[in-house]
Amino acid sequence: MRSRSFALPCFSVACLLGLTALADEPNPDTLLDRIVVSATKLSAREAAGSVHVITEAELAEQASTDIHRVLRQVPGLNLVEEEGFGIRPNIGIRGSGTDRNAKIAVLEDGVPIAPAPYSAPSAYYFPRITRMSAVEVSKGPAAIKYGPQTVAGAIGMTSTPIPGAVGEGLAGRLELYGGEYGTLRGHAVAGGWLEFGSERDLGFSLELLREESNGFKQLDSGGGTGFRIEDYVAKLALRDHGAARPAQSLELKLQRSTEDSDETYLGLSRGDFLASPYRRYRASQLDHIDVTHALAQLTHRVDFSDALDLTTIAYHTRTERAWYKLNDVRNAANTLFVSLTSILAAPQSWPVEFAALVGAPGTTTAAGALRVRNNQREYAAAGVQSVLGLTLDTGMIGHDLELSARWHRDEEDRYQHDDRFQMVNGLMLLTTAGAPGSQDNRIGEAAAWAVYLRDTMQVGNWTLAPGVRYESIRLTQRNWGPADPGRAGQPEPARNSVSALLPGLGITRSLGDSLLLVAGAHRGFVSPAPGSTVNPELSWNFELGLRFDGVLGGAEAMAFLVDYSNLIGTCTASTGGGCTIGDQYNGGEVRVHGLEFLAHIDAGKAFDLPVAIPLSASFTWTEGEFRSSFASGFSEWGTVTAGDDLPYVPEHQLALRAGLAGARWRLDLAANFVSAARARAGSGPIALSERVDSRTLVDLSGDFEVSPGLNLFASVQNLTGEVCNVALRPAGWRPGAPRTLLAGLRLRF
Repeated sequence: MRSRSFALPCFSVACLLGLTALADEPNPDTLLDRIVVSATKLSAREAAGSVHVITEAELAEQASTDIHRVLRQVPGLNLVEEEGFGIRPNIGIRGSGTDRNAKIAVLEDGVPIAPAPYSAPSAYYFPRITRMSAVEVSKGPAAIKYGPQTVAGAIGMTSTPIPGAVGEGLAGRLELYGGEYGTLRGHAVAGGWLEFGSERDLGFSLELLREESNGFKQLDSGGGTGFRIEDYVAKLALRDHGAARPAQSLELKLQRSTEDSDETYLGLSRGDFLASPYRRYRASQLDHIDVTHALAQLTHRVDFSDALDLTTIAYHTRTERAWYKLNDVRNAANTLFVSLTSILAAPQSWPVEFAALVGAPGTTTAAGALRVRNNQREYAAAGVQSVLGLTLDTGMIGHDLELSARWHRDEEDRYQHDDRFQMVNGLMLLTTAGAPGSQDNRIGEAAAWAVYLRDTMQVGNWTLAPGVRYESIRLTQRNWGPADPGRAGQPEPARNSVSALLPGLGITRSLGDSLLLVAGAHRGFVSPAPGSTVNPELSWNFELGLRFDGVLGGAEAMAFLVDYSNLIGTCTASTGGGCTIGDQYNGGEVRVHGLEFLAHIDAGKAFDLPVAIPLSASFTWTEGEFRSSFASGFSEWGTVTAGDDLPYVPEHQLALRAGLAGARWRLDLAANFVSAARARAGSGPIALSERVDSRTLVDLSGDFEVSPGLNLFASVQNLTGEVCNVALRPAGWRPGAPRTLLAGLRLRF
């Protein structure tokens, strides 16, 4: 890939900045303050917009490896599970669409972490929540800091910081867990800070993570259905503990992860799901994915004074993946390939093709009836972002100004082929091997400048946060096709460009010591893909609510409206296929509105009890509908009539948590209810063939301090053992994870 060539310019700029960075920083925790919206729960409560922070302590209480379970406590999110482990999450915000997080911005330590956020936003890599110290969810005008997707919001994760302090020596932690279905998890972090001369500190850390499971599904032909993930992070930092100016810091972060999963897009027919929900058909016996992801990041901050600071991040990511998986089945007449979605939705209409999927002993298909695709792709992204911060007073108005510019470039390289198999007595036998590049052979590229300006103004009891974001994106696609697998020729590139000016305004008004009025409006935007002819996705987003923050607890109630002038749908294999992968569709006018509610209290403190009793509730009501009629080849839409409901947007979601904690022990019970949703746009009663069932899932966890620094931990996921279909995509009915027991220990030093 040519992407190797644009890593150097990015880091050259950052290294030049870093040459002056060997000075000082009073507090290492301020390194990313200008990159994120809110670093703490306190700042989130004061934000002019909907911002929620999940802290390190809250993450430790759950000890979950599934980002879906972690995010259930945040209102306004739409979460669609896929494989039950949270490896490939599908997250939407306020009805934005959930396929592979394509409509939200996902960041780790301020870096857009999707493999190619501009040229292929639905590509999937998601950082493991296990090694995160905080999660920030930004909605409404608060998300103006992020992009290119600004319709819905952003999920920003903060990785494990360098542990300890100067003079403490080596510090860190070790966590070891084991459980059902061969579940094992080991997570270790070690590092510290050393004096580096008379005024400087040198920090370093090494983090190791390994997660694996044999899987909870049973493949009819035998074999694994689980995964193994290894993740390594190294950090090296310099800062000064003196009082000299300018105060600076520099941190280098290197990360590499690998995934090895026996995962498939093939689900079950409704009948087979009801009979045996954790079954897998024999036609998925060869399905396997390998992923390698690497990141290099250099972060520099300089505080010229108490009022002026500059933060710069340079980054380069590279992701390589090969997912070898069943794609479709040749029909009995040998005239066309039938999508897996079509077969499983109506197996009685495709009896020969369905029999090929099941692959029961004694079954013999036509030669080449099963088409398996090697979805081999490489991604690269690089960029430099700087944020200049200035605080000042003009008369009675206090200003906190932020001016940011980011240059970014990314690309997706598809080089795929199909192999053809025959099912013979339950085993898949290769009949025809495809030539590399014979199925898809193209590169999509994006180059973008993004600039935003925001001024948070304090005027008495009012906080006004006007801002504007500008995106300028150049998109290019070059398609060699199967006729030129060696890419000897120079195909004429398809080019398209788009720019957008995106204003926003957040407002808070203090109504007393503990009560805030919160309001906001901003322009939402999602860019089309390289080579696409659809219009950009545009919307106006509004929110209005109240936020209460008292001594014993707090609450927030927010109404929101997302008014699309055009909604984009993208054909992907993960949405069921049945269309040309990569094609995009204009959905026209769409309106999503709803209510979000969040409340928490420590009942133990309220009633002066000797134990803590933390209680919390999160509720979301959402309605989303198309306001235009049209026909499309997008499987989740099809033929749409104005008034049809959006797919995968449940009307009601409720999350309840109750805890009980003493000086050395803790118990935590969490319950989550999600109402039924459509898998395809429509109105009226939901047909069983298109219904994602309602569900109530309960998790229980607890820990006990054996001695200072040593804790025992246990959890039961899906305590009641509820069986539910969490999605009808990518193909067929798919189960959530069954009841799973996990136990282990935590050691801090």
